[in-house]
Amino acid sequence: MLREIWYSFIDFLRTFGALQLFFLRLLAATPSIFVHRFGLVVTQVYNAGALSLVIIMVCGFFVGGVLGLQGYSSLSKFNAEDAIGTFAAFSLLKELGPVITALLFAGRAGTALASEIGLMKATDQLSAMEMMAINPLQRVLVPRFLGGVISMPLLAAIFSVTGLLGAHLVGVNLLGVDAGAFWQQMAASLEPSDVYEGVIKSFVFGVVASLLAVWEGYNAIPTAEGVSRATTRTVVITAIAVLILDFMITAIAL
Repeated sequence: MLREIWYSFIDFLRTFGALQLFFLRLLAATPSIFVHRFGLVVTQVYNAGALSLVIIMVCGFFVGGVLGLQGYSSLSKFNAEDAIGTFAAFSLLKELGPVITALLFAGRAGTALASEIGLMKATDQLSAMEMMAINPLQRVLVPRFLGGVISMPLLAAIFSVTGLLGAHLVGVNLLGVDAGAFWQQMAASLEPSDVYEGVIKSFVFGVVASLLAVWEGYNAIPTAEGVSRATTRTVVITAIAVLILDFMITAIAL
Protein backbone atom coordinates (compact mmCIF):
# COMPACT_ATOMS: atom_id res chain seq x y z
CA MET A 1 0.00 0.00 0.00
CA LEU A 2 2.82 2.42 0.86
CA ARG A 3 4.50 1.67 -2.46
CA GLU A 4 1.29 2.41 -4.35
CA ILE A 5 0.88 5.67 -2.44
CA TRP A 6 4.47 6.62 -3.27
CA TYR A 7 4.04 5.80 -6.95
CA SER A 8 0.79 7.80 -7.04
CA PHE A 9 2.55 10.76 -5.46
CA ILE A 10 5.38 10.59 -7.99
CA ASP A 11 2.86 10.35 -10.83
CA PHE A 12 1.06 13.41 -9.45
CA LEU A 13 4.32 15.38 -9.36
CA ARG A 14 5.11 14.41 -12.95
CA THR A 15 1.66 15.41 -14.14
CA PHE A 16 1.78 18.68 -12.23
CA GLY A 17 5.19 19.50 -13.68
CA ALA A 18 4.01 18.68 -17.20
CA LEU A 19 0.98 20.93 -16.64
CA GLN A 20 3.26 23.81 -15.61
CA LEU A 21 5.42 23.37 -18.71
CA PHE A 22 2.27 23.25 -20.83
CA PHE A 23 1.09 26.48 -19.21
CA LEU A 24 4.42 28.17 -19.98
CA ARG A 25 4.13 27.09 -23.61
CA LEU A 26 0.68 28.67 -23.79
CA LEU A 27 1.98 31.90 -22.29
CA ALA A 28 4.93 31.99 -24.68
CA ALA A 29 2.61 31.71 -27.68
CA THR A 30 0.12 34.28 -26.39
CA PRO A 31 1.71 37.51 -27.77
CA SER A 32 1.83 36.22 -31.35
CA ILE A 33 -1.80 35.14 -31.13
CA PHE A 34 -2.93 38.66 -30.20
CA VAL A 35 -0.93 40.07 -33.11
CA HIS A 36 -1.62 37.60 -35.90
CA ARG A 37 -4.74 35.64 -34.94
CA PHE A 38 -6.80 37.92 -32.75
CA GLY A 39 -9.96 36.92 -34.61
CA LEU A 40 -9.64 33.39 -33.24
CA VAL A 41 -9.55 34.77 -29.70
CA VAL A 42 -12.70 36.83 -30.34
CA THR A 43 -14.46 33.73 -31.65
CA GLN A 44 -13.54 31.76 -28.54
CA VAL A 45 -14.63 34.60 -26.25
CA TYR A 46 -18.01 34.33 -27.95
CA ASN A 47 -18.10 30.54 -27.60
CA ALA A 48 -16.97 30.46 -23.97
CA GLY A 49 -18.52 33.71 -22.75
CA ALA A 50 -21.48 34.85 -24.80
CA LEU A 51 -22.96 31.37 -25.09
CA SER A 52 -22.76 31.02 -21.29
CA LEU A 53 -24.65 34.22 -20.55
CA VAL A 54 -28.07 32.61 -20.14
CA ILE A 55 -27.07 30.13 -17.44
CA ILE A 56 -24.88 32.75 -15.71
CA MET A 57 -27.65 35.37 -15.58
CA VAL A 58 -30.39 32.95 -14.53
CA CYS A 59 -28.29 31.40 -11.77
CA GLY A 60 -27.02 34.80 -10.64
CA PHE A 61 -30.54 36.20 -10.37
CA PHE A 62 -31.83 33.35 -8.25
CA VAL A 63 -28.70 33.22 -6.08
CA GLY A 64 -29.24 36.92 -5.38
CA GLY A 65 -32.88 36.24 -4.59
CA VAL A 66 -31.91 33.53 -2.12
CA LEU A 67 -29.41 35.91 -0.50
CA GLY A 68 -32.20 38.46 -0.16
CA LEU A 69 -34.46 35.96 1.58
CA GLN A 70 -31.73 34.57 3.82
CA GLY A 71 -30.42 38.03 4.62
CA TYR A 72 -33.84 39.30 5.58
CA SER A 73 -34.47 36.25 7.75
CA SER A 74 -31.17 36.70 9.60
CA LEU A 75 -30.94 40.49 9.78
CA SER A 76 -34.55 41.00 10.85
CA LYS A 77 -33.62 39.42 14.21
CA PHE A 78 -31.37 42.45 14.82
CA ASN A 79 -33.67 45.04 13.20
CA ALA A 80 -31.11 45.51 10.42
CA GLU A 81 -33.21 44.65 7.38
CA ASP A 82 -31.86 47.65 5.48
CA ALA A 83 -28.42 46.00 5.39
CA ILE A 84 -29.62 43.31 2.97
CA GLY A 85 -27.89 45.14 0.13
CA THR A 86 -24.57 45.12 1.98
CA PHE A 87 -24.98 41.44 2.85
CA ALA A 88 -25.74 40.50 -0.75
CA ALA A 89 -22.97 42.68 -2.19
CA PHE A 90 -20.25 41.26 0.05
CA SER A 91 -21.41 37.70 -0.58
CA LEU A 92 -21.61 38.09 -4.36
CA LEU A 93 -18.59 40.26 -5.09
CA LYS A 94 -16.09 38.55 -2.82
CA GLU A 95 -17.21 34.93 -2.75
CA LEU A 96 -20.27 33.55 -4.50
CA GLY A 97 -19.88 35.48 -7.74
CA PRO A 98 -16.39 34.25 -8.70
CA VAL A 99 -16.80 30.75 -7.24
CA ILE A 100 -20.20 29.85 -8.65
CA THR A 101 -19.33 31.43 -11.99
CA ALA A 102 -16.18 29.30 -12.15
CA LEU A 103 -18.14 26.14 -11.38
CA LEU A 104 -20.77 26.98 -14.00
CA PHE A 105 -18.03 27.89 -16.46
CA ALA A 106 -16.36 24.53 -15.91
CA GLY A 107 -19.65 22.69 -16.37
CA ARG A 108 -20.62 24.50 -19.54
CA ALA A 109 -17.59 25.98 -21.34
CA GLY A 110 -14.86 23.82 -19.79
CA THR A 111 -16.49 20.57 -20.82
CA ALA A 112 -17.10 21.95 -24.30
CA LEU A 113 -13.43 22.88 -24.66
CA ALA A 114 -12.17 19.54 -23.38
CA SER A 115 -14.53 17.47 -25.51
CA GLU A 116 -13.89 19.57 -28.63
CA ILE A 117 -10.10 19.30 -28.38
CA GLY A 118 -10.32 15.64 -27.38
CA LEU A 119 -12.50 14.90 -30.39
CA MET A 120 -10.08 16.75 -32.67
CA LYS A 121 -7.30 14.55 -31.30
CA ALA A 122 -9.36 11.37 -31.65
CA THR A 123 -10.14 12.15 -35.32
CA ASP A 124 -6.48 13.03 -36.05
CA GLN A 125 -7.26 16.66 -36.86
CA LEU A 126 -4.37 17.84 -34.66
CA SER A 127 -2.01 15.40 -36.38
CA ALA A 128 -3.21 16.66 -39.77
CA MET A 129 -2.36 20.22 -38.73
CA GLU A 130 1.16 19.12 -37.81
CA MET A 131 1.49 17.42 -41.19
CA MET A 132 0.61 20.75 -42.84
CA ALA A 133 3.23 22.58 -40.71
CA ILE A 134 0.55 24.24 -38.57
CA ASN A 135 1.23 24.36 -34.85
CA PRO A 136 -1.90 23.04 -33.04
CA LEU A 137 -0.82 24.88 -29.91
CA GLN A 138 -1.10 28.26 -31.62
CA ARG A 139 -4.03 27.44 -33.89
CA VAL A 140 -6.28 25.51 -31.49
CA LEU A 141 -5.15 25.57 -27.87
CA VAL A 142 -4.02 29.14 -27.17
CA PRO A 143 -7.13 30.88 -28.62
CA ARG A 144 -9.41 28.65 -26.56
CA PHE A 145 -7.33 29.21 -23.45
CA LEU A 146 -7.35 32.98 -23.91
CA GLY A 147 -11.07 32.98 -24.67
CA GLY A 148 -11.78 31.35 -21.33
CA VAL A 149 -9.40 33.63 -19.43
CA ILE A 150 -10.99 36.77 -20.90
CA SER A 151 -14.56 35.54 -20.51
CA MET A 152 -14.38 34.44 -16.89
CA PRO A 153 -14.02 37.88 -15.19
CA LEU A 154 -16.74 39.31 -17.43
CA LEU A 155 -19.10 36.46 -16.59
CA ALA A 156 -18.38 36.84 -12.87
CA ALA A 157 -19.20 40.56 -13.08
CA ILE A 158 -22.47 39.82 -14.88
CA PHE A 159 -23.29 37.15 -12.29
CA SER A 160 -22.77 39.63 -9.44
CA VAL A 161 -24.82 42.37 -11.11
CA THR A 162 -27.77 40.09 -11.83
CA GLY A 163 -27.44 38.71 -8.29
CA LEU A 164 -27.74 42.22 -6.86
CA LEU A 165 -30.80 42.82 -9.02
CA GLY A 166 -32.33 39.60 -7.69
CA ALA A 167 -31.58 40.63 -4.10
CA HIS A 168 -33.11 44.05 -4.78
CA LEU A 169 -36.24 42.54 -6.27
CA VAL A 170 -36.72 40.21 -3.30
CA GLY A 171 -35.68 42.64 -0.59
CA VAL A 172 -37.34 45.82 -1.85
CA ASN A 173 -40.29 44.70 -3.95
CA LEU A 174 -41.20 41.53 -2.10
CA LEU A 175 -40.18 42.14 1.51
CA GLY A 176 -40.64 45.91 1.68
CA VAL A 177 -37.08 47.04 2.45
CA ASP A 178 -36.46 50.71 1.66
CA ALA A 179 -34.76 51.00 -1.74
CA GLY A 180 -32.67 54.03 -0.76
CA ALA A 181 -31.32 52.33 2.35
CA PHE A 182 -30.66 49.16 0.34
CA TRP A 183 -28.29 50.89 -2.09
CA GLN A 184 -26.95 53.58 0.25
CA GLN A 185 -25.69 51.15 2.88
CA MET A 186 -24.19 48.97 0.17
CA ALA A 187 -22.29 51.91 -1.34
CA ALA A 188 -21.13 53.09 2.08
CA SER A 189 -19.88 49.68 3.21
CA LEU A 190 -18.11 48.44 0.08
CA GLU A 191 -14.47 49.36 -0.47
CA PRO A 192 -12.38 49.08 -3.64
CA SER A 193 -10.39 46.24 -2.06
CA ASP A 194 -13.58 44.15 -1.83
CA VAL A 195 -14.17 44.56 -5.56
CA TYR A 196 -10.50 43.89 -6.37
CA GLU A 197 -10.59 40.64 -4.42
CA GLY A 198 -13.48 39.38 -6.52
CA VAL A 199 -11.78 40.45 -9.74
CA ILE A 200 -8.54 38.71 -8.78
CA LYS A 201 -10.42 35.54 -7.87
CA SER A 202 -12.36 35.51 -11.13
CA PHE A 203 -9.19 36.02 -13.17
CA VAL A 204 -7.30 33.24 -11.33
CA PHE A 205 -10.27 30.89 -11.64
CA GLY A 206 -10.52 31.69 -15.34
CA VAL A 207 -6.86 30.80 -15.88
CA VAL A 208 -7.19 27.56 -13.92
CA ALA A 209 -10.50 26.46 -15.50
CA SER A 210 -9.33 27.22 -19.06
CA LEU A 211 -5.91 25.63 -18.52
CA LEU A 212 -7.35 22.42 -17.12
CA ALA A 213 -9.96 22.16 -19.88
CA VAL A 214 -7.37 22.62 -22.63
CA TRP A 215 -4.90 20.29 -20.89
CA GLU A 216 -7.40 17.48 -20.40
CA GLY A 217 -8.65 17.73 -23.96
CA TYR A 218 -5.16 17.79 -25.44
CA ASN A 219 -4.01 14.80 -23.37
CA ALA A 220 -7.19 12.76 -23.72
CA ILE A 221 -6.90 9.18 -24.92
CA PRO A 222 -8.05 9.30 -28.58
CA THR A 223 -11.12 7.13 -28.05
CA ALA A 224 -14.74 7.85 -27.18
CA GLU A 225 -14.17 6.60 -23.64
CA GLY A 226 -10.99 8.65 -23.32
CA VAL A 227 -12.74 11.85 -24.37
CA SER A 228 -15.60 11.23 -21.95
CA ARG A 229 -13.13 10.65 -19.10
CA ALA A 230 -11.25 13.83 -19.96
CA THR A 231 -14.50 15.79 -19.91
CA THR A 232 -15.42 14.36 -16.52
CA ARG A 233 -11.97 15.05 -15.10
CA THR A 234 -12.20 18.63 -16.31
CA VAL A 235 -15.25 19.34 -14.16
CA VAL A 236 -14.05 17.45 -11.11
CA ILE A 237 -10.49 18.79 -11.02
CA THR A 238 -11.59 22.33 -11.81
CA ALA A 239 -14.12 22.31 -8.98
CA ILE A 240 -11.53 21.06 -6.49
CA ALA A 241 -8.89 23.53 -7.70
CA VAL A 242 -11.30 26.47 -7.57
CA LEU A 243 -12.35 25.76 -3.99
CA ILE A 244 -8.76 25.28 -2.83
CA LEU A 245 -7.60 28.49 -4.53
CA ASP A 246 -10.60 30.34 -3.16
CA PHE A 247 -9.55 29.43 0.36
CA MET A 248 -5.94 30.41 -0.30
CA ILE A 249 -6.78 33.80 -1.86
CA THR A 250 -9.26 34.60 0.91
CA ALA A 251 -6.67 33.74 3.56
CA ILE A 252 -4.07 35.95 1.86
CA ALA A 253 -6.51 38.85 1.50
CA LEU A 254 -7.35 38.91 5.23
